[in-house]
Amino acid sequence: MYKVLTSMLLIGIVAFAGCSGKQVTRIETETIVDLSGKWNDTDSRMVAETMIDDCLDHVWLTNHMTSTSAKPIVIVGAIRNKSMEHIATQTFISDIERAFINSGKVRPVSSKDERDEIREERADQSENAAIETIKRMGRELGADYMMTGEINTIADREGGKQIMFYQTDLTLTHIGSNEKVWIGQEKIKKYIARGKFKM
Repeated sequence: MYKVLTSMLLIGIVAFAGCSGKQVTRIETETIVDLSGKWNDTDSRMVAETMIDDCLDHVWLTNHMTSTSAKPIVIVGAIRNKSMEHIATQTFISDIERAFINSGKVRPVSSKDERDEIREERADQSENAAIETIKRMGRELGADYMMTGEINTIADREGGKQIMFYQTDLTLTHIGSNEKVWIGQEKIKKYIARGKFKM
């Protein structure tokens, strides 16, 4: 009798675990899914692409090409998260760099942290690599412009309803003169409702 009860109990536990288990479904990375209403991968990608399109459609690029006959060299600096939630700013920076590269209109260079790692590699090559393959120091491209910015949020809540407002501000500055050649702004507004408050 004890063995029967134990077996039934184990079967019940397995069945319950099967019913309450988590289900994972893979979806396309371009699919727009907004579960929480917070800043997500879609926001990051769309804001980066929209703002870089605007940046590269501005007169500063024409002026640079006219005066130098060369594509501008651009570095993406700090993008600060001044919002009330966690935002993966490095992902946003990567989206900006990707948009720059895909445009073919500018020459993006590595960030400070990336440069440090690359310089370590060059130093290692100078001691350990074959002479004909060594990449020498002092040949890096100096950036003409730096892009910096910040992401801010405003939240408005009442009962089960909430409005999340995101504002992204980006600035492109000429490194030699400190002149701001482009300032862009992109806004996102989301309505979030739970339960009986849904529209």
